[in-house]
Amino acid sequence: HAYVLRRKPPGTLLPSAHAVDREFTVISALHAQGYPVARPYALCTDDGVIGSMFYVMDKVEGRVLWDLKLPGLEPARRRAIYDSQVDTLAALHAFDPAAIGLADYGRPGNYFERQVGRWTKQYRASEIDPIPAMDRLIEFLPATLPPDGPTRIVHGDFRLDNLILAPDGPQVRAVLDWELSTLGDPMADFSYLLIAWVIPATARNGLAGADIEALGIPSVAQTVERYAALTGTTPANLDWLFAYNLFR
Repeated sequence: HAYVLRRKPPGTLLPSAHAVDREFTVISALHAQGYPVARPYALCTDDGVIGSMFYVMDKVEGRVLWDLKLPGLEPARRRAIYDSQVDTLAALHAFDPAAIGLADYGRPGNYFERQVGRWTKQYRASEIDPIPAMDRLIEFLPATLPPDGPTRIVHGDFRLDNLILAPDGPQVRAVLDWELSTLGDPMADFSYLLIAWVIPATARNGLAGADIEALGIPSVAQTVERYAALTGTTPANLDWLFAYNLFR
């Protein structure tokens, strides 16, 4: 059988970074619900075994697609992949954390306020040279926070290249990389997904400037409509949410 070992990197790390024990907790709960994650087997918290904490999970066979323009695919296949991606995120946000054993996976309420504070601390801990634009953003974000949304499981890095797709179809077989996951506002995840539409298409993770209609890729409005139909939630303050995600 083929397995994957995911370990906490050795050396000095930023506080709370690479929390593989939290990853193991969330994918264990989600796997039990039939959500597409790799099956987890065991967590080892003893650093003496291989030098750092690690867990073991199944190796999921499939495709990881890195370029959001999905070169080489037909428009209908591109659209199916984008729809599947949104459906998978909406399914995650449908879970009541308490109902699946994750009531204490994070603190409810004030999600964006806490996240802005956390990432500000991470930025300051990594800062080398002052960047005035970042300083203005650090002042702007906490002064203009959106109202709190419902508390749901937030992946924290939900994007196409963190999904394993079926080898010959659009189905999501596994969502990867849960190290930033917590309980929070689902709009954080959804707006992070939408950020691709404002990143230049010259970057592999951007779509701005691409002829998305010809490519078969849905627009922001179409993506919002699909997500809203599945969850009953429509994002507001997208400009603020985009600024927040680019800050992260």
